[in-house]
Amino acid sequence: MMRKSDFFAKSKELVLYVFFGVLTTAVNLGFFCVFEIVLANADNSYLYSNALAWFVSVIFAYITNKLFVFNSRSWRVGVITKEVIQFFGARIFSFVIEETGLWLFVDLFGFDRLSYTVLGYDITGELISKLILAVIVVILNYFFSKFVIFKE
Repeated sequence: MMRKSDFFAKSKELVLYVFFGVLTTAVNLGFFCVFEIVLANADNSYLYSNALAWFVSVIFAYITNKLFVFNSRSWRVGVITKEVIQFFGARIFSFVIEETGLWLFVDLFGFDRLSYTVLGYDITGELISKLILAVIVVILNYFFSKFVIFKE
């Protein structure tokens, strides 16, 4: 039987991961929207916007995961190098899944034709696609971070 202290320790990590995952997703979505405005006239702007937003959010995610979620306190060059390579490698994998998913939803399934106005804000098919894929990416990234990158 699991002791209460073990349960709370494991729950704390998951709660922190979800909390910082939500913040990372907010950073990603915020930058995605900003880049969509900046790149509005570019063909396939949503793919470029997603790539740029991904880069910013991965840096944010690495720092928050290292310091607050998985408590990796080592600042030795070898440890940082290994973590960064693994972290970005895992995130590149999930990024490819997200980019492919965006392309499928928008170009193949026609989500670009969807548009809703909620509280005065336009919710586009690209944004809906991005939100769906964000859930998949957060789950994938947790497993990579927990069992590969920041494993004890």
